[in-house]
Amino acid sequence: MNDPALVRAACLFGPAIATAVAAGLRPPARRTLAAAIVATAWNAVWLPALNLLAVRAGWWTFHAEGGTAAGIPVDLLIGWSVLWGALPVLADGGRIRLPLLVAGLAWLDLAVMPFAAPVVRLGADWLVGEAAAVAAALVPGLLLARWTRRATHLALRAGAQMLLSAVLMFALPIALVRPHIPGGTAGLAITVQLLAVPLLLGVIAVREFAERGGGTPLPYDPPQRLVTSGPYAYVRNPMQLSVTLSYALLSLIALDWRLLAAAATSFAYGAGLADWHEAAGLRDAHGERWAAYRAGVRAWLPRLRPWSGTATARLYVAESCGPCSRFGRWVARRHPVALELVPAEHHPRPLRRMTYETDDGAVRAEGVAALARMLGHLHLGWAVLGWLLVVPGVRWFAQLCVDALGAGPRDIPHRPQAQPPAATTH
Repeated sequence: MNDPALVRAACLFGPAIATAVAAGLRPPARRTLAAAIVATAWNAVWLPALNLLAVRAGWWTFHAEGGTAAGIPVDLLIGWSVLWGALPVLADGGRIRLPLLVAGLAWLDLAVMPFAAPVVRLGADWLVGEAAAVAAALVPGLLLARWTRRATHLALRAGAQMLLSAVLMFALPIALVRPHIPGGTAGLAITVQLLAVPLLLGVIAVREFAERGGGTPLPYDPPQRLVTSGPYAYVRNPMQLSVTLSYALLSLIALDWRLLAAAATSFAYGAGLADWHEAAGLRDAHGERWAAYRAGVRAWLPRLRPWSGTATARLYVAESCGPCSRFGRWVARRHPVALELVPAEHHPRPLRRMTYETDDGAVRAEGVAALARMLGHLHLGWAVLGWLLVVPGVRWFAQLCVDALGAGPRDIPHRPQAQPPAATTH
């Protein structure tokens, strides 16, 4: 099979037809479909990067005219992503043990790669590249698919989906457009800092989906509970707003109409198809609570104060500590929404730091993490500061500074009460 057109057609349509047959023989359940999507997306992100590395390292090279991106045939990338993503997920059904499935797919790839000539020409060390592809694309993709199908490892699933979305929906389009950022290195640094604000909104929204809702942004792997806290207390579509604002901001900086078109497309998708599809599912799943939330929180224009129906929580602040009690009064003067201030001495268990707990028990935070959560109950400006504080590196450094300044953990007298008094509730 030395006809380049035949090679490229076989690499594209072979996996596609096999996947269609597998789906037809065993129509996938909702979670299986989600698993197939994330496995294919994982390979679609990492296989292009690995192939660029392969060309640079001399593991193999591509020789094709037309239909290429960065010199790599797009049809080969699509077929490879489906072969290692959707096809094994739909055909396997979770019955084959993962090591055996990986070994079978790797063996198939080893057998097929030499027949891809002349489109793919293998180098002397091509087996090294094959091993790298299996380790970086095949194995993680199948693991992610199994976790999605079985609804396990929620934090890893949500984090992987966030990474995939960032690459496919933002980084890759920008890399293809290559906008000109004025001001050289300084201009690029300022641009990155400006983009951090809308991108942070999306990151925190994904975290809220996982922590409070028990799900991910993927429509086929959604939260089990209606999420109305965090960014969702201010705006209904924080993830879509994050992408749209990022494109719009970057288009203004680079003066590039293509990025403005991307922002308009993102808005149209979110306000049209996504809103129609998601609203129907949320209405069926959550009924009147969804209707009340939809009426109280706008889809695209954030509120200045959080929605009064947001998830309720308690903030435990020590009365026996002078600075702590003054801080508690500072919080009370700002009339927090859906937050009850309770003396830390009355907590059922002894505490050593300021503690934040949601009434449903889904979230418990101490120290700076508790402060960050509390700020989300005050005002949009304070909430943004709180979202920044929960970024892992920032949170660690902020907690280190707080402890160094004398506000570290301390023994708080323990005087538990059967029913904590409601100091401040709004």
